[in-house]
Amino acid sequence: MPEFKVLVADPIAEIGIAQLQEDPALDVDVRIGISPEDLVADAAQYHAIIVRSQTTISAEVFAAATNLKIVGRAGVGVDNIDRDAATANGVIVMNTPSGNTISTAEHAFSLMASLARRIPQAHGTMVAGGWDRKKFKGVELYRKTLAILGMGRIGTEFARRATAFGMKVVAYDPYLSPSKARSLQIELCDTPDAAVEQADFITLHMPLNDETRHILDATRLARCKPGVRIVNCARGGLVDEAALADAIRSGQVAGAALDVYEDEPPPADYPLYELQEQIVFTPHLGASTGEAQENVGIEIAQNVRNYLVEGTVVNSVNTPSIDAKTAALLGPYLELAEAMGKMLSQLAPKGAEFLTINYSGKVAEADTALVTRAALKGYLSAACGDESVNHINAPNVAERLGLTVGETRPAGPAEFTDLIELVAGRDGDTASVSGTFFGGASRIVEINGYRVEADPVGNVLLVINTDVPGVVGVVGKVLAAHGANIAGMSLSRNHLGGRALTVLNLDAEPELATRDELLADENIHSAKLVRL
Repeated sequence: MPEFKVLVADPIAEIGIAQLQEDPALDVDVRIGISPEDLVADAAQYHAIIVRSQTTISAEVFAAATNLKIVGRAGVGVDNIDRDAATANGVIVMNTPSGNTISTAEHAFSLMASLARRIPQAHGTMVAGGWDRKKFKGVELYRKTLAILGMGRIGTEFARRATAFGMKVVAYDPYLSPSKARSLQIELCDTPDAAVEQADFITLHMPLNDETRHILDATRLARCKPGVRIVNCARGGLVDEAALADAIRSGQVAGAALDVYEDEPPPADYPLYELQEQIVFTPHLGASTGEAQENVGIEIAQNVRNYLVEGTVVNSVNTPSIDAKTAALLGPYLELAEAMGKMLSQLAPKGAEFLTINYSGKVAEADTALVTRAALKGYLSAACGDESVNHINAPNVAERLGLTVGETRPAGPAEFTDLIELVAGRDGDTASVSGTFFGGASRIVEINGYRVEADPVGNVLLVINTDVPGVVGVVGKVLAAHGANIAGMSLSRNHLGGRALTVLNLDAEPELATRDELLADENIHSAKLVRL
């Protein structure tokens, strides 16, 4: 008798379904297009559900699915799965982040070539009876400079193809180490501006978040070389579409190739459609190849089967693979280490080549592999987006970025009963964060050598200032003027009259103007907001 019942709710590769059906431990129901009402009504009988993007696995489904162990998403995005509800109900959510890498990279490169030679426009003219060779004079890719914003899996594959075409490749990715860049034969830039200012072509391969939204805006487009061409197969919100339209009309941008849009599908009166002579449009086809669809279907089928039958976890987006007893013991350390990793990623030098986790006290006596992964997950989450980095795949992501990860257990007496220290850096430039527990509550107790006590949650403002009277008052006055309420504050200095660090936990993210107003004071040298 089969031990587990699996529901396939959305279309996946027939090979993947067949592999599931061949396993005697599994009873497979294929119910493509199951209604939300039937899904809720029948959810309790299933141990696993496999979806693509059509079927929504809501909190209501998780509440009804009392036997559910895993939800598998054949694809990357898990927006149609309530991850909080999955975690609360003890259900693992898996995705397949690598199945469409080649497909998307090839599509993006094809768009760049089509844009360079104006192939879609020439095709349209010919089938309409025209023959105008002069109108469609293009440009070569050979010896042109390509800027890649985001060197993840897809960006890396794009770079390999561009190099083969004789292009000079420069890239911006704050999490890619210089040594890894050299191995890929690319020039690593410290800022997006430094990359785009020298580019003939720009391609984007970044997650969409608060840091990357409109990374190509009017200001940055104005810094580009006149006649630059832009390709976006990543996320629509990376490009300010209104600014792009203006730049094309002015001639600053020669053209663009778009597979993704801020609103999908774009409305009938989409302004960029008026510029179809300069823009190549495709309807989000990056992963639309037979091979990509088959790959993600087979991959998710195998991963779901392996978890149910063997207990192995691959590409989980919501929980590490640990048993209940271990989770209860290490749970607080995992949360602290992940928060510290997030903080350190926002303080460390760009292109850090190493991350070291030092364990002292009681925690040093435990198996800290999962704690290290939690710290690494927090550190890398800003680089790749929360959906693509988890406790399972974090080491692989770090290796791909050229980040060396290590653990140490310093000898000698420990100042704290438990202490976790994270250090990241490159070429002698480092940043560090240390954390421990006071009365069961987690606390940050050191930042870059300054002794502090801060709650590792929410919005944390770090202010470096000269140690003179009145600075704390200035900080409080500016925050108050912008409606920023202080939940906690810690002061530290290296010596009398030297540099001091003020750490402020804020109830909400302050207005952008707050930082500028703080820096207007001659005694305040930096004001860094860390989001945890």
